[in-house]
Amino acid sequence: MVSFSLKGKVALVTGASSGIGRRQAIALAQAGAKVILLGRRETQLKDAVAEIEAAGGIAVAQADDLGDLKAIADIAKRAESLFGPIDILLNTAGVNLRQPVDEVTLDSWNTTLNLNLAAPFFLAKELIPAMKKKGWGRVINIASLQSERAFANSVPYGASKGGISQLTRAMAEAWSALGINCNAISPGFFPTELTAPVYGKPELLDNLAKQTAIGRNGELSDLDGLTVFLASTASDYITGQVINLDGGFTAK
Repeated sequence: MVSFSLKGKVALVTGASSGIGRRQAIALAQAGAKVILLGRRETQLKDAVAEIEAAGGIAVAQADDLGDLKAIADIAKRAESLFGPIDILLNTAGVNLRQPVDEVTLDSWNTTLNLNLAAPFFLAKELIPAMKKKGWGRVINIASLQSERAFANSVPYGASKGGISQLTRAMAEAWSALGINCNAISPGFFPTELTAPVYGKPELLDNLAKQTAIGRNGELSDLDGLTVFLASTASDYITGQVINLDGGFTAK
């Protein structure tokens, strides 16, 4: 029987202080997982934990900066100390500095590529051994429309998200035979801090909605179903896939 229940599972969600990561954490908790919300902003993380607990879920906040790649091994160990070994990793933390191409510096390039592409791999690498022992695990990355197409003022971001698509396939090739499925969600336009510049322009936002097959932009609740599906045993035979969650934006 197909099951979407996550009872008995432990999930770690990065970038969980707001936007997509916060919504994913809430969805996983509603499905029964114990959830660790990881991000830089402790106050926002605790607010999200309070919301989850008020609804009967189990969650804890972990304030850390994944941009410091040298700290990732320690971050992973402390995450595993909270509820035990991690079963489900959601690599949702990300940054888009939106710089014109001529203004991209080595520092801004490294900031973007380290957080968006290097951190997901090295964090997963730390958590995979415990998943191997269980013979089951899930890694869910966040890709982007820019994994496949170019947007203005986003060279490092686009490069990182193109990399996420291939990283997801490479992770799947390396780990799926061990019971660890690796997939990515590629969101369309959702109201988040990263898309605030877009949502501040009503005419542009309306035009983007018209470009979707459904006729509207995304709402954070639209993330719930796919997030829980990919995290659960219902997706046992799906791995190495980048799934567009974009209302048909890429279909037109």
